[in-house]
Amino acid sequence: MNHTPSAAAPERTQQQGVPHLPRASTRFSKRSAAAVLVCWLLVVFDGYDLIVYGTVQSSLITDTGWGLTKATAGTVGSMAFLGMMIGAIFAGRMSDSWGRRRTIIACAALFSIFTILCAFSPNAFVFGGLRLLAGIGLGGLVPSANALVAELVPAKCRSTIATLMMSGVPIGGSIAALAGIPLIPAFGWPVMFLVAAVALLVVVPLGMRFLPETLPQTLPASKNAKQTVGFKSLLRAPYLGMSLLFAISTLVTLFAWYGLGTWLPNLMQLAGYNLGSALTFALALNLGAVVGSVATAWAGTRFGPIPTAIAAAAVAAVALAVLVAGPPVGLVYVMLVLAGVGTHGTQCLIIAAVASHYPAHLRGTALGWALGVGRIGAVAAPQVGGLLLAAGLGVNSNFLAFAGAAAVAAILLGAIGAKIKTANTQSKNTTSVGVSNV
Repeated sequence: MNHTPSAAAPERTQQQGVPHLPRASTRFSKRSAAAVLVCWLLVVFDGYDLIVYGTVQSSLITDTGWGLTKATAGTVGSMAFLGMMIGAIFAGRMSDSWGRRRTIIACAALFSIFTILCAFSPNAFVFGGLRLLAGIGLGGLVPSANALVAELVPAKCRSTIATLMMSGVPIGGSIAALAGIPLIPAFGWPVMFLVAAVALLVVVPLGMRFLPETLPQTLPASKNAKQTVGFKSLLRAPYLGMSLLFAISTLVTLFAWYGLGTWLPNLMQLAGYNLGSALTFALALNLGAVVGSVATAWAGTRFGPIPTAIAAAAVAAVALAVLVAGPPVGLVYVMLVLAGVGTHGTQCLIIAAVASHYPAHLRGTALGWALGVGRIGAVAAPQVGGLLLAAGLGVNSNFLAFAGAAAVAAILLGAIGAKIKTANTQSKNTTSVGVSNV
């Protein structure tokens, strides 16, 4: 059942020098468009900082003298995702109570500063700790930015804009792969983390200038029940079942997407390709994800986010399974593009569905919950990939694991679709009975 926000406009404020949020998203103003663009740019850097580890992983193992193995490199790669899990859970809740603008800017500054510091890490322990702290900002940004954007755009295009917003993640990943091809051989791996200075010095100030502020919403009192906000509301009727399904489907989807993002360049090198070729495979994956963001935005609007997400997850599962057969290099590129379309497209559509399913006072919390629990998959993926390789199971074991996760996502999304259909049918029947009794 789709729960729409209350018609009553939430209480807003306009601090000195801070633009206020329009009282209703009935039209897409220039100010709103500027704010959405800034949020998208921040998501681009979020995506860059997520994927950049995959581009430097081989260099960290071979060139740093830190004593990293495939297994320990996977553990280090998981640190950012662990931080993202913490950030997503708490920042989503914070954005509902403290304000979207403050949370977004704080998260962007946090991940930028600690990403820059990664370039100066003296050892793997410090590097992993800095990635953990950067991950808190990375994880908090996406649910907060999506919650704000959902309030800025008209309801009829909310799902489309939420999906397009997430195109920033693979675009950032594509930039990381493209930048790594010339920069790593010329300047070494640290330069890849210094790129985050652009976000800190350019995009964060733009956010301070253009993002509107919101305050906690004042909810109308009820005679029979007190309307509450926070995680307790998500984990009780009528939201419990859907909240669990959204969270677990996000978990397996992020397992596939971030597992590929972390390990793909290294996997392709192990398969016999040089660093430049391995990074072009990563570029194909991320470009596929960009295409997937646009294609699934269109398809999600036409067919609905959940049916489209089921198809996208199935495409990813099939594409990754084909890679196990060792196809010709041209077909490898095609399958990686489809894997990018499917894995990232599925996650975009899940976010769009969550943003549309919950009322405004729970939207940020719901997004934080789904993405926070989902980060368990992102935390596990780098470690599982490394352990499979360390156990001597080969490159194909990774592709099979990620294909299996995508297939599970398709099944879970089917359950979500069935639950929504049942709820809508019951709602229509109840309405019909009520009308006939009038």
